Amino acid sequence: MKFIDLFSGIGGFRLALEKFDHKCVFSADFNKYACETYKKNFNEYPLIDIQKYSEKKIPDHDILCAGFPCQPFSIAGKRKGFEDTRGTLFFDIARILKKKRPKIFILENVKGLVSHNKGNTFNTIMNVLSSKVNGKKCKNNKKNLGYNVFWNILNSKDYNVPQNRERVFIIGFKDQNYNFKFPEKKKLKLKLSEIIKIKSNAIKKISHLSFNYVVKHLKTHKKFKTIKGLEYLIANEVRKSRCNFHYSNISPCLTTKMGTGGNNVPYLVNKKRFLSLEECLALQGFPKNFKLTDNYTEALKQIGNSVTVPVIEEIIKNIVK
Repeated sequence: MKFIDLFSGIGGFRLALEKFDHKCVFSADFNKYACETYKKNFNEYPLIDIQKYSEKKIPDHDILCAGFPCQPFSIAGKRKGFEDTRGTLFFDIARILKKKRPKIFILENVKGLVSHNKGNTFNTIMNVLSSKVNGKKCKNNKKNLGYNVFWNILNSKDYNVPQNRERVFIIGFKDQNYNFKFPEKKKLKLKLSEIIKIKSNAIKKISHLSFNYVVKHLKTHKKFKTIKGLEYLIANEVRKSRCNFHYSNISPCLTTKMGTGGNNVPYLVNKKRFLSLEECLALQGFPKNFKLTDNYTEALKQIGNSVTVPVIEEIIKNIVK
């Protein structure tokens, strides 16, 4: 089937769909660094301001994919929602759906979208999209786009990726009788140790001051005696006042905040270094031969902003059987 890749980022959606021989006929993103990475891997430079781009110019397609911008709704951001101008980008998705009427759409966003503004933000999105939600008909919703919509919150760690990353997925079908089932959880077989072993050309080490913060917080941790010797003890959000520790052989969620300062990148305590770009990519399910921008901080942002590729693959398997 033909698909379009909106807010394409570095192409996580595209990697997943092309694995099943679907064809991308249009891509768009407004971040020039993300577009540079996209071009390195797909030989396309999708720099387009979708808000200024007519839906009439977009090719016909069967599937619309969009990981629409996280910042307005993320618990890691300012949570401005529709008051943030970026929040209106959802309505660009809606106008394209209205004009092109693809058979299927797949939307991804942060978990916080569901609870934002006491649920009103999410309800607004559902009211625009849906005639049915999770199998139930919607009431008082005559001006909706008429899609049969299913949504759920999925965690990457449940799909053989050792990263604790919860995201909401909204899947819509033009077919009102389609009964979609989200993929069942899988046993985590991929170990963090297999990812940490990835060779890297750009290992970043923590500053002496920040390392002292880690040591201080570790000594006061309630499970200090049992976790201090773990090979893959991870710390993140290292501050003088606090530090989060992760000791279940699962990485904390990778976010765009990684590109705003080194101490937001997960830190391997016993290795005395941060996760490398290659390791972060692997924790999002990207292949080893994937090429990133040469700008280190932008590369971190791009990884944190991406979808987890294996999660999208599992969704696609359940859509197209």
